[in-house]
Amino acid sequence: MSDTKEKLRHPEKAHRPDNPIPRKPEWIRVKAPNSEKYHETRKLMRNMHLTTVCEEAACPNIGECWTKQHATFMIMGEICTRACSFCNITTGKPNALDGMEPTRVAVAVQKMGLKHVVVTSVDRDDLDDGGSEHFVKTISEIRRLSPNTTIEILTPDFKGKRAALPPIVTARPDVFNHNLETVPRFYPTIRPGSSYFNSLSLLAEVKRLDPSIFTKSGIMVGLGETREEVMQVMDDLRAADVDFITIGQYLQPTKKHAKLEAFITPDEFKSYEKLARAKGFLMVASSPLTRSSYHADEDFEKLRAAREAKLNAAG
Repeated sequence: MSDTKEKLRHPEKAHRPDNPIPRKPEWIRVKAPNSEKYHETRKLMRNMHLTTVCEEAACPNIGECWTKQHATFMIMGEICTRACSFCNITTGKPNALDGMEPTRVAVAVQKMGLKHVVVTSVDRDDLDDGGSEHFVKTISEIRRLSPNTTIEILTPDFKGKRAALPPIVTARPDVFNHNLETVPRFYPTIRPGSSYFNSLSLLAEVKRLDPSIFTKSGIMVGLGETREEVMQVMDDLRAADVDFITIGQYLQPTKKHAKLEAFITPDEFKSYEKLARAKGFLMVASSPLTRSSYHADEDFEKLRAAREAKLNAAG
């Protein structure tokens, strides 16, 4: 992307210093998407006028996921009210909500025959409820058209608007995901406008309101965090009774984004996985290409099986 295009797409990043993007190691390179199924999925998204985080966040797994006809739907538009320095989604003043979007998402889920769907959104701090009602409508429409599809939502923090949470919990998604993204030390620069402890509180409140809902959160590594800081995040998430943690490599979208300090090796990711399992998470996904919704359908089945095994062992 040229500097001019980057300033138009992310005007708030124009003042940031340039951070050269290091060459990716062999273990994190992926092939350019070009399968027939990939193009079918892309065409469906265009025809249904739907947005996916796969494209907006430049996910490295898009080729694999779309070839399998898996996609993570991003609702409430393409423009985010936050300016997180790790994220490639456009920042600015969002458009009004599209009242038909929940139905279009549900129709796409039905057409794709999804067993498990992930729905996320941009931050909508401009809305009184942070977009809570729109999530509820989307869940309701998916259930109406595809009653056997399990639903995972990946929400923003709703800017501390606690009234936003109960309606979503009442709608009973199968998985409630909210990512911490990074360690507390980096919040002022990586997640400005967000609060680490507010995010933890959000996850804990979901469990308090409905213990049957699986909770999930994830972080990126490679921003300069220490191993001890990552371990503390794990402890904090377990204290909030979070079931599932994802740990993936941060990949710098452009030179105007947060600097990539290190590529974490596959062996280091395996070590984090062992640590997380020892701390009591029901499910752990830790690898260079791990993202919140990567292999979400398969991981949900493993998560459900892990809970059942735990209950059987306790009983």
